[in-house]
Amino acid sequence: MASSASAITTALSRLSLIRLAPKPSPSSPYTIPFCSPNPKGPKYRFRLFSSMASEPKDSPANNPGLQATPDEATRGYIMQQTMFRIKDPKASLDFYSRVLGMSLLKRLDFPEMKFSLYFLGYEDPASAPTNSVDRTVWTFGRKATIELTHNWGTESDSEFKGYHNGNSEPRGFGHIGITVDDTYKACERFESLGVEFVKKPDDGKMKGIAFIKDPDGYWIEIFDLKTIGTVTADAS
Repeated sequence: MASSASAITTALSRLSLIRLAPKPSPSSPYTIPFCSPNPKGPKYRFRLFSSMASEPKDSPANNPGLQATPDEATRGYIMQQTMFRIKDPKASLDFYSRVLGMSLLKRLDFPEMKFSLYFLGYEDPASAPTNSVDRTVWTFGRKATIELTHNWGTESDSEFKGYHNGNSEPRGFGHIGITVDDTYKACERFESLGVEFVKKPDDGKMKGIAFIKDPDGYWIEIFDLKTIGTVTADAS
């Protein structure tokens, strides 16, 4: 009897470390296969509880190649710009300023090479230096700007077919993202302004996120902070 009691105690002790999980994550490293005595009955898996918590998804351990501590040599680096080639600056400047609310921070013209650059972002131009060169330096110190590159003449060239937006084959670049106060209200406004949609907020499985196109067909994701956490909860 003492032997049986000891065996039961040991079994209960081991069971305290595991949890019955009918539908475990296939990627979990802490699962043990177990079949019920009845071969036709349901199959279960037990997931081990460890005294050490599993590493979060964002940790270097779960992201091979990720450098845990940035090299000291990169201190001060910032994500400064994303460049789009555009057909017609008039259409693009109207879209990014009137529709998306960005300001033109700096324009650079290169007559010998026949192209212009327009830097736009969510900055107050009034805070920029008045000196032209200083304003350029100031602009290149702003975070997350859009650089629109216009090769002169494309706006009036009937043979010009436009640029690849990255979302048709061969796919590559996808989109930029804009945080708004309210996705639904923003999209109502976009629709009233005649903006082309790739996806409206209630389309598809991911509700509350939208995609629109700029005049050259580049995709722009629209989301707000009130819903983005809920929308991506299962992926987090």
